[in-house]
Amino acid sequence: MEAASRIPKTGGLSHPPSSAVLSVDFERFRKALTGYLRPEDIGRIEAAYHFSAAAHAGQTRISGEPYITHPVAVAEILSAWHLDPQALMAALLHDVMEDTGITKEQIATSFGKTTAELVDGVSKLDKIEFQSHQDAQAENFRKMLLAMARDVRVILIKLADRTHNMRTLDCVRQEKRKRIARETLEIYAPIANRLGLNNIYRELQESAFRHLYPLRHAVIDKAVRSARGHRREVVGKILESIKRRLPENGIAAEVYGREKHLYGIYRKMVQRHLSFSQVLDIYGFRVIVKDVPTCYLALGTLHALYKPVPGKFKDYIAIPKANGYQSLHTTLIGPYGTPVEVQIRTAEMHHIAESGVASHWLYKEDDALSELQRKTHNWLQSLLELQNTTGDSAEFLEHVKIDLFPGEVYVFTPKGKIMAMPRGSTAVDFAYAVHTDVGHRCVACRINYELMPLRTELKNGDQVEIITATHPNPNPAWLSYVRSGKARSQIRHFLKNMQQQESAALGEKLLAKGLEEIGVKPASVDTAAWDRMVREAGAKSRREILEDIGLGKRLAAVVARRLVSCEDAAPLDGRSGGGAVVIRGSEGMAVQFGKCCRPIPGDPIVGSIKKGQGLIIHTHDCHSIRKSRRSEPDKWIDVEWDPERGRLFEVRIAVHAQNRRGVLAKVAAAISDAGSNIENVSMDDERGIYTSIYFNVQVGDRIHLARVMRAIRHIPEVVRINRVKTDT
Repeated sequence: MEAASRIPKTGGLSHPPSSAVLSVDFERFRKALTGYLRPEDIGRIEAAYHFSAAAHAGQTRISGEPYITHPVAVAEILSAWHLDPQALMAALLHDVMEDTGITKEQIATSFGKTTAELVDGVSKLDKIEFQSHQDAQAENFRKMLLAMARDVRVILIKLADRTHNMRTLDCVRQEKRKRIARETLEIYAPIANRLGLNNIYRELQESAFRHLYPLRHAVIDKAVRSARGHRREVVGKILESIKRRLPENGIAAEVYGREKHLYGIYRKMVQRHLSFSQVLDIYGFRVIVKDVPTCYLALGTLHALYKPVPGKFKDYIAIPKANGYQSLHTTLIGPYGTPVEVQIRTAEMHHIAESGVASHWLYKEDDALSELQRKTHNWLQSLLELQNTTGDSAEFLEHVKIDLFPGEVYVFTPKGKIMAMPRGSTAVDFAYAVHTDVGHRCVACRINYELMPLRTELKNGDQVEIITATHPNPNPAWLSYVRSGKARSQIRHFLKNMQQQESAALGEKLLAKGLEEIGVKPASVDTAAWDRMVREAGAKSRREILEDIGLGKRLAAVVARRLVSCEDAAPLDGRSGGGAVVIRGSEGMAVQFGKCCRPIPGDPIVGSIKKGQGLIIHTHDCHSIRKSRRSEPDKWIDVEWDPERGRLFEVRIAVHAQNRRGVLAKVAAAISDAGSNIENVSMDDERGIYTSIYFNVQVGDRIHLARVMRAIRHIPEVVRINRVKTDT
């Protein structure tokens, strides 16, 4: 689609295709169908062709060809996978909704509801206004991927469409050509890989590489051509040796050599910082045998023929890739020290490796496909799950991109089940892969029976056990190291909901104080006043207004006055002002404590609403707020501690003591005996007779802190102790 030049057509459906080229293209496509479709199905496909040709009459591609050549080419690519008539009709019609006046209802009437749904899934959202091209692209991908989750044929049509566009991309202007190539490399090629469509994956990669980096492509292509001549004799010798040795051991096999793709060579050079001359394994061999036991026999024979490179053997038969790919991979040292990669697989594995999920239509009788279909279905369902927890299209696309990057590690559950995780995954990713609820409640993990930090990166073969708490409590810090899209989206979704709940509760407190300050009882504001307020504010609900107050997006005093103007509420008994907002310390993300002064219960405090962050609590004597309190007094509200508090608070203390052996242990013991936990310890770099030790400790209030400091003062080596209120 993207590579086309759309010249508005002047005719309607009454204009049949007239170009001789069109009939040649369609006849070639039609012959490909006769081998696997019934005559009546081919007749329906021919009707779709005429319908599409009439709809696109007068439109041409940038190359000057009639536009109908593009849908025919897309359908021809799909026919190689033996797709069903509905998919082939949708391929022929995939641009009519986007580029002509044809509606989904018209397609459904003429060619059935299924075909219309497929066309709609592939079509773009051109009629929707977006803030930017990136937003439009993100929403298009979101729609396409969700349609794909309902029917995988949508993405097969889209991949065939993109493949033909990449084949004809030379006619497009350079700026657009590079944008399409980058998009193909980042999104479409990985999707093809994820679905096991190896041929399409390699073609899209190579074509995108050529258009995105033409000079690099040309240099590597020239180097490969040169190396081909130098290494032809060596490669031929290895090929003959393999073909001779396998039958000698009673193994019937097809053996052929292959040259690695240019983009694969380029990526290896970039990732490993190699020059072309250092990339030795640019040739590989593929061995096709009859069954799985023979794969392992062939492996042993080849290892006896040439020495294998340690650590380069991979068994994707025992543990298939997520896209269903199965093969044995080994790297051998051939004559003259030349490393060569060999892939060993059965004919069925080869079918799946080349055609992936499309093998469902090509080889319906193969039992091996059921596992591939299950894995594909699970991945498609995970897209729907991402959609449910992600409101923003750009964020949804970000999560999908993360999961599309190649590379996996295989780990085990305590019961021995194998789970494939993206490379770089941590124990938190594993917890969310098991179940969302397990992820939300995880607090610790055992990797290979040893307690390890949750941020530990998993390796192949690890056994992982997740330890959970009773209540869910995801940590925002997890977002800095989780790798999988599912974990990232679920954590963000939970934290967003939690912040909304906490902000609404804080907003209710602040609004009650605002109403009391103008002499109105909060309970006396009735539903009608709230409904009018919500309507005038353009909000969805009362809760949204309260959330905005808690997040500082709306001022409680302004909302209070607007509510009172909406309805005559009952005044308070002779009072013109309300009490302070009560702080328990357990409000969560809606209430934050200033790191500039580290307030704890017992300190006189004051609060400020900061937009997007909620209520920030400072001590009265905090140096960082003095200027703001004088210049903007309206931004500050009275707050006080609730006698019934709900958490421990971190406070920093500086202990100045004689630099003697064992003093640190004595101070730590004193802190522990006083009922406090130590969060962090640090010391001055310069140490003489005396040294300064800084402790971050947890206390309940100022009385508890005084008890801790008194215990430390009793240590003979301690000369001074003080509370540090500012971060240094």
